[in-house]
Amino acid sequence: MTPEQIEALFNREGGEFLFARWGRPIAPVVFGVEDETLSVVKGAFEAVAALSGHKLAETDPELGSNCMVFFLRDWTELRQVPGMDRLIPDLGPLVERLTAADASQYRAFRFDGGGAIKAAFVFLRMTGEMREVPAEALALSQVVQTFLLWSERAFRDSSPLALAGGQTILRPGIAGLIRAAYDPVLPPVARDPSHALRLYARMEAAQ
Repeated sequence: MTPEQIEALFNREGGEFLFARWGRPIAPVVFGVEDETLSVVKGAFEAVAALSGHKLAETDPELGSNCMVFFLRDWTELRQVPGMDRLIPDLGPLVERLTAADASQYRAFRFDGGGAIKAAFVFLRMTGEMREVPAEALALSQVVQTFLLWSERAFRDSSPLALAGGQTILRPGIAGLIRAAYDPVLPPVARDPSHALRLYARMEAAQ
C-alpha cells in the first residue's frame, strides 16, 4: 500500500483526516445469533486482536461491554431493545433513515477524552444479500471495521477480505495496516495526514 492509499482509508467524507484506534481493551458482546454464529464472531475478534496485539477483555470497568454487535431482521427492532435510546441518541430518526435507505449495516463509535475509541455499536440487518454472506466472512469484515475508525468510504468499493486456498483472509495490506496502527510507538489518535506516512513506515519495516 502507498502512503496515499493509507491516507484515503482515514479521510472523512468532509475531507479531513482522522485516525483513531481503541484506547482500552475491547469487551465484545453479540446479540441475536445462535451459539454457532456467536463462536464465529468471537473467533473473529480473537483473530484480529492477535494480529493487532490489542487486548480483549471479559468486561470493561466503565461500560461493562464496550463493543456490542446486534443482528437484526428489521431496523424497527432497534426500538424494542431496552435502553437502546440511551446508547444511540436520536434513535427514532436514525431508524427512519436506515429504513428509508434500505441499509444493511450501521456502526457508531464513542470516544474517550483524548479521542481514542472507547465503545462501538454494530448493527447488521440480515436480509437480502447479507444472508448470503458466509458467517466467517461477515464476522471478520465487521470486526475489522470496528478495530479502527476507518473512513466512511474505506471499504465501499473493495472488501478488506480476500480468498486464499478457499479460506477467507484479510487482504495482506489491510492486515499489515492494522498491525502498524497498534504499534505502541504511534499515538492512538491523529488528525494530521502525515500519520499515513508513519503507518507506511511501520508497514515497510515489518516486511
